[in-house]
Amino acid sequence: RMSRHAKKLRDHDINPCLAETDATTKCMDDNNYNKDMCTDYFLKYKNCRKFWHGFMMQRKRNGVKPEMPSAEERKKILESMG
Repeated sequence: RMSRHAKKLRDHDINPCLAETDATTKCMDDNNYNKDMCTDYFLKYKNCRKFWHGFMMQRKRNGVKPEMPSAEERKKILESMG
């Protein structure tokens, strides 16, 4: 069974970087855990986390709830940015 924490990390509405997480894990699996082979994936994940963390902090400062937009809302936000 997955812990509550693990379940949260697998929830698209809670974890905005699930696709990046999975891609990084797959790259590591496919490349025998050679981090050098997966640099781009790590970078994409890091950029994703940084972007949504900043977004979340801005909403928190503005008193917007929930602080992390839902998966559907995030999709619209990204589309509006091009």
